[in-house]
Parts: sequence; C-alpha cells; structure tokens
Amino acid sequence: MADRMLVLYGSYRTDRAGIRLADYAVRTLQARGCDAELIDAKTIDLPMLDRMFKEYDEGTAPAAMKALAKKIREADGFVFVVGEYNRGVQPGLKNLTDHFLEEWYWRPAGIVSYSAGRLGGALAAEAWHATLSEMGMVVVSSRVSVGQITRTLDESGKPLGDGGASLERAFSRFADDLSWWVEAGKRQRAHRQPPF
Repeated sequence: MADRMLVLYGSYRTDRAGIRLADYAVRTLQARGCDAELIDAKTIDLPMLDRMFKEYDEGTAPAAMKALAKKIREADGFVFVVGEYNRGVQPGLKNLTDHFLEEWYWRPAGIVSYSAGRLGGALAAEAWHATLSEMGMVVVSSRVSVGQITRTLDESGKPLGDGGASLERAFSRFADDLSWWVEAGKRQRAHRQPPF
C-alpha cells in the first residue's frame, strides 16, 4: 500500500511564492509512489486557536477540524513546507498545527524551508524542528532549504536553472530519508502499539 503523506503549508499572503515548493513536494512524492496530499492552512482556514480538537465535546468541533484530524491520524508521515517570517515561523501553519496533538504522535516529519533570500528559511526550519519534536513526531535529519525561491521554481513549481537542479538532488535524498523512517514507523506500529 502506498505511503500516505501530508504536505503542510501555511502562508496566508496574497502573493505566496512558497506554494510553488509545496506543489513541487506533492508532485515529487506522488511520482515516487506516495499518496501525497497538500494541506493548505489558508484553504482550511481554522479559527485562531481557542480550543484544541480534543477539547471539543464529541460532535461539536468544526467540520474542517474534524476532517483534518482524521487525515492526520491516517497519515504515515508529514512534510512541513515552511517559510521564515522575521526569523521565526509562519503564524498560519503554526495555528493549524497547534489545533492537534495526539493526532501527530509516532510518525516521522520532514522539513522543507524556503525564503526569498539566500538562507532558505534555515532559522524557521530550526524553530520547527523543536516544535514538531515536542508534538510527538520524529523529525528526520535531512532537510531541504530553498533560497531565492522565485529563481528556483517557476509559478507552476517547475525547477529552474542551477537552483532547481540543486533542489531536485536535495529533495531526492530528503525523500529517501523520510521514506526510510515512514517504513520503520509503519513496521513498528504493526509490531507493537505505541506506549501512550
């Protein structure tokens, strides 16, 4: 059965360049045989965090939140496509992520970061690593950082020039690493139930 992967993206900006990278990640994972789906925080548009999904009485959570909780629980792994805002994380993706907790447990996550500058969102990636680990995910050591994103991917998410070629090489290794951990997690969950 194909690995079920969620690619999470969180910019709410009108002219968002990172969606190119999110679309690239989905297409590339699909080409590798994964059942990959984009989870776009702007499209789902959860309210600002007041109550986590688990804090709602049965049947009272917003429909979009309930549907997303099910998708997260059924996923084998996650790819977080993260931009850097003032040396930190995107508020839209952080808000979406914080609505859930146990739903994320015992699955691997990978971080793909980007920026308009040359550092490729490296500071946001560091912040996300700590956050995702705290939320019960195993964060793989391989990362992809894309600087000057509009020179690396065109509007349809097609790689451009040397930057695009570099992205393709880096993403291949990243996806191999994440796939290894997805397989390890699936085997372990089949062998032994998580401790909590």
